[in-house]
Amino acid sequence: MKFSVFIAKRYLFTKSSNNAINIITLISALSIVAGSAALFIVLSGFSGLKDFSLSFSSLFDPDIKVIPAQGKAITFDNDTAEALQNIEDVAYYTKIIEERAFLEFRGKNHIAYIKGVDENYLKVNPIDSTLLYGSWLAQDEPVAVIGFGISRILSLGVNNYNDLLRVMVPKPGSGQITDPLQAFNSSQLVVSDIFQVNEELDQKYIFVNFNYAQQLLKYADTTLSALEVRLKPEADPISAQEEIQRLFGDQAEVKTRFQLNDKLYKMLNAENLAVYLIFTLVLIIALFNLVGSIIMIIIDKKSNIKTMHSMGASLKEIKKIFFLQGAMMTVFGGLLGLIIGTLVVGAQLLFELKMITPTLPYPMQFTIMNFVAVFLTISILGVLASYLASSSIRPKLLED
Repeated sequence: MKFSVFIAKRYLFTKSSNNAINIITLISALSIVAGSAALFIVLSGFSGLKDFSLSFSSLFDPDIKVIPAQGKAITFDNDTAEALQNIEDVAYYTKIIEERAFLEFRGKNHIAYIKGVDENYLKVNPIDSTLLYGSWLAQDEPVAVIGFGISRILSLGVNNYNDLLRVMVPKPGSGQITDPLQAFNSSQLVVSDIFQVNEELDQKYIFVNFNYAQQLLKYADTTLSALEVRLKPEADPISAQEEIQRLFGDQAEVKTRFQLNDKLYKMLNAENLAVYLIFTLVLIIALFNLVGSIIMIIIDKKSNIKTMHSMGASLKEIKKIFFLQGAMMTVFGGLLGLIIGTLVVGAQLLFELKMITPTLPYPMQFTIMNFVAVFLTISILGVLASYLASSSIRPKLLED
């Protein structure tokens, strides 16, 4: 083994007398370095984009959400509230009343979701970090916090007490509507602040205090649209979900944050896998250069191979020399590419070289998982390519 390693190192780091082989070997090495660096940079970029996309859901979506299994409402009485608070994994919970609403301001209209929240909402969902002015809801005043998109559509600012925002929601009940004016409950609000997350959410929600939403929608004290729960940091979401589900029974459906955004998670994971497979294919094509390079070296070292065989080296040992040469070229090239990729990712994180907008740098994330995945990928493919190239040595070569 020591003999094979020694000769493989000599062949790897010593130039050939044939300049064409040196060029081919250099191209092969650069392909490995560039391929591993590119794969690591792209995977780091997609990891950053994934976290960036999911950061919006962490602002709006709680750890656990209890929603009606059927209809629009669930029952939440004092006994249920006490039992929920006694669950060990539960840190905070907040009561939610939500309904589609018609908004009107100075002749401009927009349809959004009015979301009534209680004083615990910010403990469950840290949306206050997205406020433009820092004024959250007062629980005893008819005020609202609207999305930036709604503000833009309605040309609506904050603390305008002369022109109020009108909110209209359908009245509960059934039967035929004879007078459209009597089909809605209506009220007026002052906008106290504006939040900005992304285009979809900014146009979708208007936050009001819980009591206001309860009165506007004529909900009973024990009736809610949903219940949002924040778990303790060490809590297991699955076990907490099962315990809360047992508490509410068949009337409600309990979902984790992952289940609330399962389509988004699946889409991001599918994109990440697709990019990985595409760049792995590029690496496979690049490693054909390695196979060609090793075969050219074998041809160039034909006389040396005969000499080593005459001195007692077996065919297996000779194959091992060129196998180790290719494997070492792959490992060293892959590590160099990973170092270059790490420097590029680090430069983006520190110096924000690439910007999406004037204030938003392209998100990147360095993860050990990506580093290990790229190293294992390039190593496994390189070992297979080296084995394929070294297998070209036949007994006939030693006899010619």
